[in-house]
Amino acid sequence: MALTARAPSFTDSSTSPKKREEVEELLQKLRIDLEETNLLPLQRTASLEQLKVFSRDVKDADALYTREAIETLGKHSFDSNSLSTSREALRCLANIFLLNPPTRQMFVDLGFGPKAAERLKVDNRDDEFLVSRILFLMTYNTNLNFEKLVNDNQLADSINQPATRKSSTPDPMNAMALAETLKLMFNINHFYPDLAGTFLKSLTPLLKMLHRTKITSPALQPPVNYIINALTNLDFEDKRCGPLSISPLFPKFDQTANADHLIHILGRVVDDYKDSELDASASPVLALVRKVYEIAPENVRKYMESLLLPSDEERSLVLGKSDTLAAKLLRLSTSPMLPNLRTSIQAMMFELSGKDASKFVRNVGYGFASGFLMSNGISIPANAMEAYSNGDSSSSTRASTSTEHASSDSNFPINPITGQRLDAEAEVKDDRPPMTDEEKEREAERLFVLFERLKATGIMDVENPVRTAVESGRIEELPD
Repeated sequence: MALTARAPSFTDSSTSPKKREEVEELLQKLRIDLEETNLLPLQRTASLEQLKVFSRDVKDADALYTREAIETLGKHSFDSNSLSTSREALRCLANIFLLNPPTRQMFVDLGFGPKAAERLKVDNRDDEFLVSRILFLMTYNTNLNFEKLVNDNQLADSINQPATRKSSTPDPMNAMALAETLKLMFNINHFYPDLAGTFLKSLTPLLKMLHRTKITSPALQPPVNYIINALTNLDFEDKRCGPLSISPLFPKFDQTANADHLIHILGRVVDDYKDSELDASASPVLALVRKVYEIAPENVRKYMESLLLPSDEERSLVLGKSDTLAAKLLRLSTSPMLPNLRTSIQAMMFELSGKDASKFVRNVGYGFASGFLMSNGISIPANAMEAYSNGDSSSSTRASTSTEHASSDSNFPINPITGQRLDAEAEVKDDRPPMTDEEKEREAERLFVLFERLKATGIMDVENPVRTAVESGRIEELPD
């Protein structure tokens, strides 16, 4: 009769009164097994599976958060000949590191960092998912030397590999593993910017992946959000990327393709998310758009300006009133609910205007430009608004040409405050009956008193317009 090993029986509930004892018992058996190898593979894996269940809740799991426990699980993770045993131990560690951050430094102090980097070389989605998640968590609250892992353990090559992999069939595990790897790439680039150039091999594959991925609603669903974040922190200007003329960002077949797609995604994000969500959701996309514009060739810059700045056609209305992406961004640039996005939009509009205060005012109107200019201590040349508001066609044409919006409308004078064409401003109709002489006198008296009080405060030196009008003879006192 064939003998089969029976897995040890443990309580299924992770919150039972006996959980503390069972956790300690399991760790003890696994620790002894490292020295004596007294558990059969099925028993060892089953013990780790039960420990994984217990590791999902911090209650009565104190024994898991010790150096001894991390050492035991680390050895089963990286020294075991059984992949099933190794992966169950890795799942335990991933849960522990997530719920108890201090244990992460224990992992580093025990020297498991390089072993994790080596394990990431294995071409397996389960390993990629687990090890990438563990290393991602190591980017917080530890002193793990990622630069050493990149140089000695080829960590960057292991991270670049998933981005270049092509999958013929959709696989949930593929998507989950890729998400963890891209999160790890983002954090390494964020915390170790000097390493950003080592991930340039992922640039072209990530751009292709972004184009191939259907943009659903809401727009920033995996993997789109992770790709956007990963791209945001890549070093596009690293010399290893090559001259801008051959940069993967601006391919020869269509230099505007990537910029156009990113702006399309930005528009979808603005439409798909509530205003209260946009500060978190739209900010990374906008940051990437600005980063691409900063290094783009002149023709790509002009194209991006044409999509992001108000067109001449929009100036039949007050700027920000139409339904274009430019108008929506202008409206968001004044929202008090979006402190980060608001500032980023204003900065982008300023950059799209060549960082020229005069062009900035001409492009978006002083109403939208003033807050950014004042908060950044940027003065506006006096003639900028004067020339723009009095119908100086040469000034208006220059503003339009700089943003590729030149049209027949560009010769019309523009209201410098609202950005609307003066000839398109609607006359305000006042349906109220005309004021009587008595009402006019009372209104003049009210204004006189208000200005006299304001002048008496000493806050500002103002000339009372009512007094001036009386002294000039433009107002005469009515008989009683």
